[in-house]
Amino acid sequence: MSTARIKLDLDRQLGRVDRRIFGQFIEHLGRCIYGGVFDEGSPLSDERGFRRDVLDAAHGLQVPVLRWPGGNFVSGYHWTDGIGPREDRPRRIELAWRAEESNRFGTDEFIEYCRALGAGPYICVNMGSGTMDEAQAWVEYCNGTGNTHWANLRRANGHPEPHNVKYWGLGNEMYGTWQIGASTAEEYVRKARQFASIMKMTDPNIELVSCGQWGWTDWDRTVIDGLAPYVRYHSIHIYTGSGDYWRNVLMVQQADRALRICEGLIERARHQQRLQHPIGIAFDEWNVWYRTRADEQRRIGLEEQYDLSDALAVATYLNIFIRHCKSLEIANYAQMVNAIAPIFTRPDGMFLQTVYHPLRLYAAHHQPVALDVFVDSPTRELTPEEESRDTSPTGRDWKVADLGPFPLLDVTATCNPPDGTLCISVVNRSPDQDLATSIGVDGHTIQNVTVYQVNGPDLYACNSFDAPETVRVHQRELTEPLVEFTFAAHSVTVLRAQYQRRQ
Repeated sequence: MSTARIKLDLDRQLGRVDRRIFGQFIEHLGRCIYGGVFDEGSPLSDERGFRRDVLDAAHGLQVPVLRWPGGNFVSGYHWTDGIGPREDRPRRIELAWRAEESNRFGTDEFIEYCRALGAGPYICVNMGSGTMDEAQAWVEYCNGTGNTHWANLRRANGHPEPHNVKYWGLGNEMYGTWQIGASTAEEYVRKARQFASIMKMTDPNIELVSCGQWGWTDWDRTVIDGLAPYVRYHSIHIYTGSGDYWRNVLMVQQADRALRICEGLIERARHQQRLQHPIGIAFDEWNVWYRTRADEQRRIGLEEQYDLSDALAVATYLNIFIRHCKSLEIANYAQMVNAIAPIFTRPDGMFLQTVYHPLRLYAAHHQPVALDVFVDSPTRELTPEEESRDTSPTGRDWKVADLGPFPLLDVTATCNPPDGTLCISVVNRSPDQDLATSIGVDGHTIQNVTVYQVNGPDLYACNSFDAPETVRVHQRELTEPLVEFTFAAHSVTVLRAQYQRRQ
């Protein structure tokens, strides 16, 4: 007998899923760029210096938009250091991550990498130590078509056609004491208005992203109110994670709270200011990150080793993003290679971390229209006492017990009405209970089902160079129409199928 139910109604649609929620982020941090995406002289790299194995793995993620160069790095980054002949570029002290920057990977290399990946470029400008003239020049260098200095310099550097960078972030985490040039929200708004105006004068077609915090703070309210007339998106950042299993997989629900409150703040500003243009949310940094937060680990590049429970948390983030499809337009997983990343390299090869698999499956199989799913499953409370016992170094002690009880099955579904494709993604958060579940679509049969299941031997199973497939994707076909399915304990399951109206 089934212990859970999933019920779908094709007429109950939440909205369209923007594929930009499957975006990625690369920063000049540790081995993300150098030794990650870019490794000059390596036998594994192509003539441009791009690691071929990394590029192949990144292709699997179907990245629609790639954010760069930071992150904290950008608040001390001067983009003109990273253009022109590489041998002439200055080597600088890098203050954000206590490193040195060779500047051998700069704007033109980033654009070329985006093109190799098939991703749209998203550049964040320096609002820490940078100036508005510097930001304006960057837009002109990338997008200028006239007979002007910066556009001509791009041409002289071997790029006759404009880079056409559409997305531009107005600084990164300017609220944080760790950020070069940190400020109050009011100071940031005054400065960002100036940056926004001159950047839009240079190219009216660009879309600007305001620097938000966590979505629900006074900083967010002040920035949204002050920059709503200037921006197309408001960004938020959240990292979660815990060595306690239940906290790790449930703390992610803070992202749902963040999106709900941020949606309200944006709607309030648009209504009060009578704005006609839409303002979406750009969740442009998110991840599970708690093991490598100590100072020494930060210095060696945040090389988090992910386990199966982290993969469940990542899939839950993606489910939340799909459910918020009306407001969430862009999201960028931080980061893509080596630093808190799904792809992990060394000079002679790479392996895929556990979190790579849900990122790939969701990008590959989710469809354009999100459905309002009915789920009935056993639940789990997270008590305040449990939360108070968690001493993991998450950086932020997100409390989510009040959002419970939490269903053991976290479910989203998407469909494509023109061709009848259906995708159901299910995270079984139970550490030890397989859940037999009835599944139905009103008035339709579900057939031609392919099952993709991410799982491993235990909650804390990891992949490594020696054991790269400890946690992997198990794929199989179902020979009968889908009416019931048993979701294995501690698993992420993606069901791709066709639906057809019953005769």
